[in-house]
Amino acid sequence: MFITGLGTAAPPNRFTQKECWDVFSASELSRQLDPRSRAIVRKVLTGNNGIESRHLVLDRVDEAFELTPDVLHTRYAKHAPLLATQAAERALTDAKTERNQIDGLIISTCTGYLCPGLSSYVGERLGLRPDVLNLDLVGQGCGAALPNLTTAQALLKSDRCQYVLSICVEVCSAALYFDNDAGVLISACLFGDGAGAAVLSNTPNDKHSIEWKTGSSHLEPGDRDLLRFEQKAGMLRNVLTPQVPALAAKHAGTVFKDVLARANLSRTDVNGWVLHPGGRDVLLALHESLTLSPHDTRWSESVLREYGNLSSASLFFVLEAAFADSAPSGHWWMSSFGAGFSCHGALLEITT
Repeated sequence: MFITGLGTAAPPNRFTQKECWDVFSASELSRQLDPRSRAIVRKVLTGNNGIESRHLVLDRVDEAFELTPDVLHTRYAKHAPLLATQAAERALTDAKTERNQIDGLIISTCTGYLCPGLSSYVGERLGLRPDVLNLDLVGQGCGAALPNLTTAQALLKSDRCQYVLSICVEVCSAALYFDNDAGVLISACLFGDGAGAAVLSNTPNDKHSIEWKTGSSHLEPGDRDLLRFEQKAGMLRNVLTPQVPALAAKHAGTVFKDVLARANLSRTDVNGWVLHPGGRDVLLALHESLTLSPHDTRWSESVLREYGNLSSASLFFVLEAAFADSAPSGHWWMSSFGAGFSCHGALLEITT
């Protein structure tokens, strides 16, 4: 399988972390929280946590405090199809692929729910054929990009599809929740909105070659309660615990070693790293687990700095950043992790 086109989309409104703190600190919501909670928010929004800004579908920061199930669902239903369509259009243009060539559409999301799913709305906006195979994948959290791409690979290998459009879209501002739990508050300060897309086929394009060689996943249901969404008061509430960075690094290292062994490659054979930027502490843990340098994680760090954690869409932004930076040819490692607790990895071979 080859990734023949990439596209990303983020809301035009960009808010610095300092702006978010200024509005939050003056809000009624801030006064409803205890002093420890306000101190946590201040530390995350004004400290050195690797994030300078986030792109949100909000017109104003204070809209983030409009917390009712109806408001949040309306926000998701309005913006998720739009962002997904924008990313898809850019991926199709990059791949020089016509819309009527697409045989399969796979969309992953975890920050909202629609029935029929997003594929119905996005396929309509794109003008895809009515016989396109639509798959909506939900509930895989930040790690969803790689299971999405693995599903596309299976469709291509089976000859069911010749071209597949893969999309991850998250409106994290439609899944906001505030209370005195540290994990909930940190989540509200880390996540941004965006979508990423890729066109996939069994033949490379004439610009560059991104070939998916092999991949693997690791699932630890026993750690499920350490990172997940729960429903509370009719809204999604993110459960984020301090163990997450160490878990991500541990499982990422396991998957990496397993795939390298199967491919008969060594650590020194990997020239590029496309890693989910889950946060500063996650990237620091990956540095140690995978023996990485700041140069290795520069693309992940740049995406985190500008957009924050984009959940499942993040990996597309990192891959796009790599190609905008004259990325080296050779083997690359791509990894995502998230709810479950799940970790996924894929070995790519790049020709530029």
